[in-house]
Amino acid sequence: MRTAESDIIIVPGLGGSGPDHWQTRWQLKLSTARRVEQEDWDRPDPASWSERIVEAVAASRRPALIVAHSLGVVAVAHAAPAFPEGIVRGAFLVAMPDVERPDLPAHLHAFSPIPRDPLPFPSLLVASRNDPYADYARAEDLSYSWGAALVDAGEVGHLNAESGFGPWPEGLMRLAGFMRHL
Repeated sequence: MRTAESDIIIVPGLGGSGPDHWQTRWQLKLSTARRVEQEDWDRPDPASWSERIVEAVAASRRPALIVAHSLGVVAVAHAAPAFPEGIVRGAFLVAMPDVERPDLPAHLHAFSPIPRDPLPFPSLLVASRNDPYADYARAEDLSYSWGAALVDAGEVGHLNAESGFGPWPEGLMRLAGFMRHL
């Protein structure tokens, strides 16, 4: 699968991935990429977020590839059962937060519990060993439940602009490698 032959659906997390975030940079670089817009990036509502993701997938005219970060990953897991069959060919999932952890902000707990059903499409979960929002072991456990390949990114924080991941060329190369197998 090639980017020119697919609809790349960018699903940001809390805050919406600002101008320096790798998702925003990739969206500007990849001609077939479009962002799922949420009504409120700072006070997320699980039902609304899922609905917007399902709408974006349903609007695809080519095979879809989801590129989700942080809370967007959990929202995709919630939305996946409602996707029209066969449209999503894969999901590139990065830095999933463990919304079931009691030390995370209360408004994130609305996304609990995290679905554990296998995702109905190939997926790859990139996880950091020192992500402040999820233990690596938890990401590993969920990747097995989802049937996702797991990539150990090392000790790199939350894989966002604040932890030094602006353009993230290594991630773009990983995405290209993942797409070759779809």
